[in-house]
Amino acid sequence: MSQHHAVSCRPEHCHWGFFDAALAPVATVSSGDTITVDCVSGGPDILPKGAGFEVLPDHLGIHSGLEPKLGAHILTGPVAVSEAMPGDVLQIDILDIQCRQNWGYTRIRPLAGTLPEDFPVRKIWHSGIDRQRGVATLPWGAEIALAPFFGVMGVAPPPVYGACTSIVPREFGGNMDLKELVAGTTLYLPVFAPGALFSCGDGHGVQGDGEVCVTALETALSGTFRLTLRKDMHFALPRAETPTHHITMAFDDDLDDAAKTALREMIKLIGERIGLAPDDAYMFASLAVDLRVTQLVDGNKGIHAMLPKHHVRA
Repeated sequence: MSQHHAVSCRPEHCHWGFFDAALAPVATVSSGDTITVDCVSGGPDILPKGAGFEVLPDHLGIHSGLEPKLGAHILTGPVAVSEAMPGDVLQIDILDIQCRQNWGYTRIRPLAGTLPEDFPVRKIWHSGIDRQRGVATLPWGAEIALAPFFGVMGVAPPPVYGACTSIVPREFGGNMDLKELVAGTTLYLPVFAPGALFSCGDGHGVQGDGEVCVTALETALSGTFRLTLRKDMHFALPRAETPTHHITMAFDDDLDDAAKTALREMIKLIGERIGLAPDDAYMFASLAVDLRVTQLVDGNKGIHAMLPKHHVRA
């Protein structure tokens, strides 16, 4: 029978800025168990100073108890899944995502983002979050509907990699910034280390495809996941599934190469799901598959390919 677990967001449960197969798990679950994970986002420099914004005690505790290494993201985990081994796939059903605080931030910084030559400045917004109404109020008063998701979800990289920055998404997931991964969707990550070692963070209240200025509406989230070990699946890059679409993903510093890899992965998926030969799957993709820019700002750029489920047999 499955069990439910919880991992709070405190220094001994977090790692700041990196993934590493050498990290000891903060919890171990069995395949099919559920887990609720609390996360925070941002260093001391992003905290709001205005009245009315709540700053979580665990956020302050991490600032005083941890130092960043290699990257910017505060990640909670890792969580080990019993019997997970390299070559398996970890299925992460995203059951629920909740905002933990009443604000989020968006910023520009020099030498970052899609247009660094146009905006060599430092600027930060703090937007209010109304958790009951599900909206954020931007600094000039406009409202935008929330669609919260975790910008970073990943397993441990291959042990030979050592510590990897959390900034750059890779085959183990990480900073994918795929806005489709809201509650009710599923992420599939290939496993590269014993236990899989799942971590998450980089909470986003809402984001557009591209994440063009380098940040979304960054905020603190709590996520509930079902972690299921899939020894019947074998692939080399993350995939996802929404109620309406199958998704393949790819990451490369060249956007064209990311697009080619995402398409190749979708051709494989079409072959698996529909039974078409690669040449037929390639032509069918030209009719039915949308290629979208996931993000442009994380070193490796992202492309995701989306196939509507109504084309696929059950």
